[in-house]
Amino acid sequence: MASKKKCLSCDDCYFRQNLLCAFNLDAPCTTFRSADKGLKPERQLAFVFRTERTRTAYAFPRPQAHA
Repeated sequence: MASKKKCLSCDDCYFRQNLLCAFNLDAPCTTFRSADKGLKPERQLAFVFRTERTRTAYAFPRPQAHA
């Protein structure tokens, strides 16, 4: 079965296509952004607090008053 996954290259990068790339590499770098998507960031996961953590403001004991 042939793989349908497209190999990425620097020529597919938003920065390279808009003459913003400062690198001269053989493979896409860590700042690669697909030119098809532009600079739109990937959707991030929503952060959900667990109920037992929302009731306590701090994990430190309260200071004791000195007489």
